[in-house]
This record gives sequence, C-alpha cells and structure tokens, in this order.
Amino acid sequence: MRKFLIAAAALAFSTTLAFADDIMASRYGNTTVTTDSSGTQTKLYYAADGTFTGKQGGQGFSGTWKLDSANNLCLSFSQTLPGIANPTCTPASAHKVGDTWGAAGLSVTLVQGIQ
Repeated sequence: MRKFLIAAAALAFSTTLAFADDIMASRYGNTTVTTDSSGTQTKLYYAADGTFTGKQGGQGFSGTWKLDSANNLCLSFSQTLPGIANPTCTPASAHKVGDTWGAAGLSVTLVQGIQ
C-alpha cells in the first residue's frame, strides 16, 4: 500500500501548461502511469468533477481530488488504504500528454487516452 502513497505523490506532477486555469485539464480522459523501481505500475484516472479512480495490479481504488490555493493536489481516498495519509497532498506542476519525468523515485508518464 505504500506504493499507492508514492504513486499519488508522483502523479501530482502531471499537468499541462496549455490549461493554466485548470492545471488538471491534461489528465481528464488520459492515464497517469507511475512505475516504481521494481516495475510495479499504478494508473490513475482523473475526472473534471473532482473524482478519481485508479488501479495497481488487480486492486482498484477511488476518491476525490482538489487543488488548494497553492496548487497542491490533495487526494482523498474513499476507503482508507494502509500506510497512506488520507487525504494525501503533494505539489502539482505542469506537464503535457506524452511527457515522462521522475518524481519520488518513480518514473511518471502521462499517456493519451484511458489505458
């Protein structure tokens, strides 16, 4: 479950400059994929209505998200996950579909479409 926390933190970095008014806009309808050093992937799917779903292996999770005034992305999980603060908040920065970057020891990619 610790991987969920790390993935949630890293996922906060996948947004686009083209949507300065809504830095989450590049995530809607797309997939944010994190890969840890062991090759474990976590996928998150954000919706414009402030909800998200995700999966890691066969385990799914969901909740709500919001940006605070300092552009910290806060994820509130519907069910508390072991070892993860609820909510989990991390700084968000801009990225576009197709970008890959490193964050919190993870490789993060914003992939076009729902994968």
